[in-house]
Amino acid sequence: MSRKKDLTRKYPPSEPCSCPVCLSFCQRPGWWTILEAEAAIEAGYGIRMMLEMPRERTFGVLAPAFKGSEASFANKLFASGGCTFLREDRCELHGTGLQPLECCFCHHDRIGLGPRCHADIENEWNTAAGRALVVRWSNQTDLLKQPGQRNCG
Repeated sequence: MSRKKDLTRKYPPSEPCSCPVCLSFCQRPGWWTILEAEAAIEAGYGIRMMLEMPRERTFGVLAPAFKGSEASFANKLFASGGCTFLREDRCELHGTGLQPLECCFCHHDRIGLGPRCHADIENEWNTAAGRALVVRWSNQTDLLKQPGQRNCG
């Protein structure tokens, strides 16, 4: 069984909701699994992703970008803009099959369970497969060739 299926079983989707609590989750974009991010890239959304890295810079996670951090490193300066896919309190990815696992799982009925989901997805990215997808995305977006880019996260 694939890791994606394991995580999907462990973190099943919640009911759609646009209450203030659930909308507040959209300020901090949720994370895709590696396979979900790959599907989003194939669907043409790579340009709307950002690269998040821990302080140690040992691996990265591709996530929906903060508005203003598209095709770049996650940047705290843009964090208040929320997720690039949130338009008029609605997720553009809803119903497309491309919503990140973390976004689908988190819900006002599941307060406090998100950090576990986040940690499991992080562990998935800290692998050879995760690093390979980050390199592929970086090459497609010319991330490392952009002048003045640095990790401000």
